[in-house]
Amino acid sequence: SSILVVTFPYLLILAVLCFLFCRDWPVEKLKEVKVADALKHPNWSMGKKITVDSATLFNKGLEVIEAHYLFGAEYDDIEIVIHPQSIIHSMIETQDSSVLAQLGWPDMRLPILYTLSWPDRIYCSEITWPRLDLCKLGSLTFRAPDNEKYPSVNLAYAAGRAGGTMTGVLSAAN
Repeated sequence: SSILVVTFPYLLILAVLCFLFCRDWPVEKLKEVKVADALKHPNWSMGKKITVDSATLFNKGLEVIEAHYLFGAEYDDIEIVIHPQSIIHSMIETQDSSVLAQLGWPDMRLPILYTLSWPDRIYCSEITWPRLDLCKLGSLTFRAPDNEKYPSVNLAYAAGRAGGTMTGVLSAAN
């Protein structure tokens, strides 16, 4: 997973998405990745295109652009953080430096349900939706992305900063 971090003078927003098994491979070895390998996501099942976009962090680059427009954040205040477990779906850091997070299993149904039912919460039984046991999970990890390995991130920042139709060109090129 990766987390999109948007830093405001008083607010930090993190949005999470995943990427593939090859995330720990050196750049030179990425040439060996086959299409079938790229479609094997370690944490959840998605369509082919979003799986590849996730593996290359291209989707995260597009989220950087979205965050710029949705929250009015400057590109220099938006950062991506890697979160391999895919448990954190979104986080915000408030002006007092505390962080609020939405955690759940690597499945977008619950975050989508939460978005659609806002500001209410819909009851989900444990039969329908198992509880997230943080003790069994053990730990959550975070790290910075390797921009050499994931050049699409820099392309997204460049397109966003260029303005005009460049973000549309980037999306169409994808």
